[in-house]
Amino acid sequence: SRSSRVVEIQSQMSERAVELLGLPADRPCLLLDVGCGSGLSGDYISEEGHYWIGMDISSAMLDVAVEREVEGDLLLADVGHGIPFRPGTFDGCISISAVQWLCNADKKSHSPPKRLYRFFSTLYTALARGSRAVLQLYPENSEQLELITAQAMRAGFTGGMVVDYPNSAKAKKFFLCLFVGTSGTLPKGLGTECAAEEMHQAKFTNERTRFRNAKGKSVKKSRDWILEKKERRRRQGREVRADTKYTGRKRRPRF
Repeated sequence: SRSSRVVEIQSQMSERAVELLGLPADRPCLLLDVGCGSGLSGDYISEEGHYWIGMDISSAMLDVAVEREVEGDLLLADVGHGIPFRPGTFDGCISISAVQWLCNADKKSHSPPKRLYRFFSTLYTALARGSRAVLQLYPENSEQLELITAQAMRAGFTGGMVVDYPNSAKAKKFFLCLFVGTSGTLPKGLGTECAAEEMHQAKFTNERTRFRNAKGKSVKKSRDWILEKKERRRRQGREVRADTKYTGRKRRPRF
């Protein structure tokens, strides 16, 4: 909460999560903030005129939220044990960089699939019918993402993954958008205009993609490799020099 850069990033992701909730504009709503931490996400919710309750497993983080005098109510709890609220309490739920931690087994008694299912099943009950849950997360690999989504669907949710800026290594963000009761239309990710034909959902790999010729030898730094890299940077919105006949041409030893 003391880093202006962290505050800015947290605010941007909170703004995007609330936007994906699709809340009505004519009335305030009660939202659940899972992994609220020091209350940075809650600050944006309050600015939008909504009420919120935050849950976090860290008492130290909640102490910071109390010192900051956030407007929401705070609850010290492990979401892996479930969401302890009555059915239909909340009009929506957001979470910023928290759900992936349920995939870790910090104790011998922890079972990630069971903890995830317990979280999603109780969250489904605590949300009002027709509402949404938007969970921003950083999955380590495809197996972890599959585990999270599988337990969410098993608990009764519908929906899917919304990926913002899929062509950017730094700006890429994953939002698991879940629907309660009725199945809605999955929102489109930001910056997906150029990637519409290339990918429609998140893809993961544990190996780096390399450019190879027919014999299997790497052709890295060849003209085709350079043109592909420059095109990828253009899709990311970066400034790239124009392509010429000299692009990718090797210089002589004495230039």
